Amino acid sequence: MADDTSRERETRAEQAHLDAVYHRLEEKIDEAEFLMNDASQRSQVGTPGALAERDAQVFRAGVHLNRLNSEFEDFLFGRIDLLAGADATRGQDGAYLSVEPAQDAVRDDGTADIAETLHIGRIGVLDADYSPLVIDWRAPAAAPFYRSTPLDPGRVVRRRVIRSKGRRVLGVEDDLLRPEVTARLDGQALAVIGDGALMAALGRARGHAMQDIVASIQAEQDLVIRAPAASVTMVEGGPGTGKTAVALHRAAYLLYQDRRRYAGGILVVSPTPLLVSYTEGVLPSLGEEGQVAIRALGSLVEGAEADGYDAPEVARLKGDARMVRVLRNAARGALEHPGTPERLRVVAYGARVELDAEALREVRRQVLGGSAPVNLMRPRARRFLLDALWERSGAAARCPDDPELAADVREGFDEDVSSEPEFEEFLDAWWPELTPRRVLAAMADERRLAGWARRTLPAAQVGRLAASWAGLDAQGYGPLSVPDIALLDELRVLLGTPARPRQPTEEELLAELGVQEVTTAADRSTARRERAERLAEERTDYAHVIVDEAQDLTPMQWRMVGRRGRQATWTVVGDPAQSSWTAPEESATARDEALGNRPRRRFELTVNYRNPAEVAVLADRVLALAMPGVEPPRAVRSTGLEPRFAVLPAGSPADDVTEGMARTVRHEARLLLGEVDGTVGVVVAMGRRAQAGEWLAGLGDRVVALGSLEAKGLEYDATLVVSPAEIADESPAGLRVLYVALTRATQRLTVLSGERDLPDADGVPDLLRD
Repeated sequence: MADDTSRERETRAEQAHLDAVYHRLEEKIDEAEFLMNDASQRSQVGTPGALAERDAQVFRAGVHLNRLNSEFEDFLFGRIDLLAGADATRGQDGAYLSVEPAQDAVRDDGTADIAETLHIGRIGVLDADYSPLVIDWRAPAAAPFYRSTPLDPGRVVRRRVIRSKGRRVLGVEDDLLRPEVTARLDGQALAVIGDGALMAALGRARGHAMQDIVASIQAEQDLVIRAPAASVTMVEGGPGTGKTAVALHRAAYLLYQDRRRYAGGILVVSPTPLLVSYTEGVLPSLGEEGQVAIRALGSLVEGAEADGYDAPEVARLKGDARMVRVLRNAARGALEHPGTPERLRVVAYGARVELDAEALREVRRQVLGGSAPVNLMRPRARRFLLDALWERSGAAARCPDDPELAADVREGFDEDVSSEPEFEEFLDAWWPELTPRRVLAAMADERRLAGWARRTLPAAQVGRLAASWAGLDAQGYGPLSVPDIALLDELRVLLGTPARPRQPTEEELLAELGVQEVTTAADRSTARRERAERLAEERTDYAHVIVDEAQDLTPMQWRMVGRRGRQATWTVVGDPAQSSWTAPEESATARDEALGNRPRRRFELTVNYRNPAEVAVLADRVLALAMPGVEPPRAVRSTGLEPRFAVLPAGSPADDVTEGMARTVRHEARLLLGEVDGTVGVVVAMGRRAQAGEWLAGLGDRVVALGSLEAKGLEYDATLVVSPAEIADESPAGLRVLYVALTRATQRLTVLSGERDLPDADGVPDLLRD
């Protein structure tokens, strides 16, 4: 009862502080609105200088007002109570900068006074006297909230996580970092509420969207988030160590630290659209959006989108670095198509001049001797054709002794020939402008692909590769797989984009007509925002690139991502033990080429915050098979709930087995829905994705079916893994993929075995037994 009274008292104290913060925020919003109104009044002053000043003031006030309004909900989450510091230097946010306590901060009898209390939130808020009401979580003064541990507490005596909804404080959870100190705050003993903030956060139910971990970042995670941005930051960590969350929080931190530097944008590359959907709400909750683009590997090329998967052997081919040579040959070979003309006839000086098929082949060979992208060679092709026609015409012999006359004659010859519609029509057909999609569609022709892949790929592989593009039309539109996107990007570079005449803007056209359009500041602000969004969509080069689940990128995908960070700093996050790519050495080579010779700083995350120990122990058995000798991350909690094992019906015809599987999967999923308050993920082999979706229809939106390759980075309160053997046998990397599937659960895990799993009497499949 005493603890309840303390909890209520501490909750009321935090509520009072939160009320003061909201009051100050309302004052700041009023100030911003006043600035907006005042700036709008300046529109009555007609000088260009006054209008420019008004626009700048409106823009700044609008940004300020928008940020205050967007951060108005649930932004205060933490507090630290600190001893007196070794020095009295204050930072820009008004907090003391000292990390270590003063020598006399703790008295000889073990008592101490709290010298400073800081509240941590999503943005910083100062009171009217410029003292900190809230410290931005990314500010240096907030670092002790994340960095301090019982072994190295620094000045921190108590760390508190505050849970709130809107303007209401729901509760607090405390960690006492200096239990040997008897501390007092305002003459009262320092209360400690709850069993620890981290354990409370880990036990909460999950939804279908990732929540930021800004209130529960741990010390080793914070080291990564706040690491200097220069060069390359390499981060490794096993399942549940918070790699994805750390990557997203790092993006927000870098923008806070140096917004001007990262105005070129930050790109976060995720392996799947599911993971993008799961994570895309994190950055807005941290106060950052617009400057950060989160893209799946299947969405990195403008105008193309893919979420399909190839058969493992085809995906392996498409990701292989050997495809660079095949694509280079295809980009040039696709110039020749069934409609390619084999003869060029023109009229010059009243006579017909002709180039036959052999002469045209020689001209093409000479043109392709250049190194420019294929589409950018068109002017070169035009020039070489004119040279060949000039030579064939014999016109050069008419004025052998007069170079100036010869030059004039040649110029006239080129003008006459180039002006003929037949010549332009021929050039369009003989050297067409190619698109990446069109070349990819040409590669569906096994005969042509065999020629382009000669001495690069075995014939048997060529057939499977060509068949994967059979659904594309002649222009390359149709079903694409995720690996195809990297091939399109490679072709984009090999082909190049011809320069287009710049089209005049609407304003320029109106100006030519003598029309002046009157616009408001709001109009111009909207136009600027739309232009920024358009540039963000078209951007192919970024200031910082974050690669999540980097171990899964193929060599071709590393080439694609590398082009988007030529001048960038990088953060590369991954775990070799979770790699679904079958040739990690090739991928590492391509990664090193993408990163260049930039210096690298390495970090390792070692603590599994997701899985209870009971689940982690089971998954670690598969890790020992997949990656012998690799040390798994350490689970920090136990639920006492052992994984459950069930067995599919056996001994029936194939159709009956499928029906039995459907009934059993549905039954086990329903059981898990009753045991947890949050989400349930059902992980099946990739070939059963569609079936699993049908099996679970009607069970509600808390349950989701996903293929084994789609589970990467996701987490669920409960997970049902169907037939571990099917997942393990999908590809040479199948055991690593199974390890991923088994490490998605935060509370409960059920494993469902079929005959291929060789379950024992307790239903434990062969792969999961000791």
